[in-house]
Amino acid sequence: MAWFVLVLSGVLEAAWATALSRSEGFSRLVPSVVFLVTLTASMAGLAWAMRSLPVGTAYAVWVGIGAALTVVIAMASGEEPVSLLRVLLLLGLVGCVIGLKLAH
Repeated sequence: MAWFVLVLSGVLEAAWATALSRSEGFSRLVPSVVFLVTLTASMAGLAWAMRSLPVGTAYAVWVGIGAALTVVIAMASGEEPVSLLRVLLLLGLVGCVIGLKLAH
């Protein structure tokens, strides 16, 4: 269950990072509210998962999922360029996250 919560929290990290970008310095209400709600839920989930998972592994998985999904969202929306190298590096990051799970 801790791994499920951790993965969900990583997804929420991507949501709050994207919302933060779209809030334009907290000048837009809806993205600012989405940021606050998803940030709170993401941190709460990470804290809960860390009760039974090692801190280093949990944090690395949480950041890796959040970072990879944030870049994918930015590339899909046209905010960041897509290139073969970037895709391969993201796949490497995802592979490392999976490796941490399997090594646990």
